Amino acid sequence: MATSLVKWIIAGLIFIFSQNKETDITTNHPFYVSVTEINHNPKDKTLEISCKIFINDFETVLEKTFNSKVDLNNAKYKEANDKMISQYIMKHFLIAVDGRPQTLQFVGCENKAESVWSYFQVDNIPSVKKIDINSNILYESFESEINILHVTVGGNRQSVEVTNPNTKASFKW
Repeated sequence: MATSLVKWIIAGLIFIFSQNKETDITTNHPFYVSVTEINHNPKDKTLEISCKIFINDFETVLEKTFNSKVDLNNAKYKEANDKMISQYIMKHFLIAVDGRPQTLQFVGCENKAESVWSYFQVDNIPSVKKIDINSNILYESFESEINILHVTVGGNRQSVEVTNPNTKASFKW
């Protein structure tokens, strides 16, 4: 009886997900998530920022944004991909420290498993009392997108989920 019930539940979930283009498990996945880590490095007076985005989702958004075919797994296109990635993130991830808007500096990116990790930094940040973030990464393509933000200052880590259509998060120390 329990085995039969589990089969019916799985069949029902497959049917439900297949009815919605955004959650079609035969070609996509039901959850859209990016993860951004921000660490204040007081020794170097920098913010170190890394952003993890699933490759297939990022390719979809970059293709729409730049109106061209994108293959983030092909090393032949690394220079062009890095340029698109840095431009996209700098437009869709804004940060202010202690009320002052900051400019991200692109450090590089790499593929790990099924994700792209992009790295940025902000120089000349000797101390931090407050960080304000405006993030709408992938929002233009995925209504259920969640941006998970982890911020560490002085060894204290704070985390928040920013779910489409919300874009803003604040952290205080």
